[in-house]
Amino acid sequence: MAVDMRLPTVKNSMSLSHSAADRKDLVVPGDVITSDTGFMRGHGTYVDEDKLTASVAGEVQRVDKLICVRPLKTRFNGEVGDVVVGRITEVQQKRWKVETNSRLDSVLLLSSVNLPGGELRRRSAEDELTMREYLQEGDLISAEVQSVFSDGALSLHTRSLKYGKLGQGVLVQLSPSLIKRQKTHFHNLPCGASIILGNNGFVWLYPTPGQQEEEAGGFYTSLEPVSLSDREVISRLRNCLLALAAHKMLLYDTSVLYCYESSLQHQVGITRCSAEVQNVLYKEETKLY
Repeated sequence: MAVDMRLPTVKNSMSLSHSAADRKDLVVPGDVITSDTGFMRGHGTYVDEDKLTASVAGEVQRVDKLICVRPLKTRFNGEVGDVVVGRITEVQQKRWKVETNSRLDSVLLLSSVNLPGGELRRRSAEDELTMREYLQEGDLISAEVQSVFSDGALSLHTRSLKYGKLGQGVLVQLSPSLIKRQKTHFHNLPCGASIILGNNGFVWLYPTPGQQEEEAGGFYTSLEPVSLSDREVISRLRNCLLALAAHKMLLYDTSVLYCYESSLQHQVGITRCSAEVQNVLYKEETKLY
């Protein structure tokens, strides 16, 4: 049996200051962050024998005397003002349930959406009966976190025209820890496509729209055919997002645009379908009609 062997080497000792040697930025469960009792315990930590210990694997964040550990991979923990992209999972009385990659389904109240035409009035029983005409199961929406309930569930709202029902595009599901927090998460890229970087890790890619009618109230979705060039741009952006996420790079408009420009030297390969596959696709399309 072959055995790999190597000779012992002398380890060079590096002189570090006491504060730099004790400080840890990346920890795993059970690591002692600090033994100083002057710090306050935050999320992802616990006290064991007067020592602040990490309960999750992640990055140590210090804010004054507060120490918390931000997990490297976790469900979305929403805060007020976060931009999210979600999918409607259920229509209930005066509310929609939305999947936002969090521990519990988020809630979108009927009173938290714009009525078609931008009317400002109290919601009536007729509005409740026509909720499925606004949003139904399977629809994708962009919204903002309005508040957080005591059990951790998120309350959403779409009272701005930039929020609402999403039309044609591509949804990419990534880790929420890779999304960089910015002042705006809606970006019109110069390559001809737009991107919504949801804080919950859901990224929406779609062709840059023209003038949107304000009377739509956020429920208008364009069903016009998307050109081949736009589809190629969106597909390239999707692959760029997956490549950046595979290397644990932060996702924001600049990093995505740099990755897109670097990928332009590679041509898009188009695979033609065989005659059998085309027949199957044709039969499936005829079933829908």
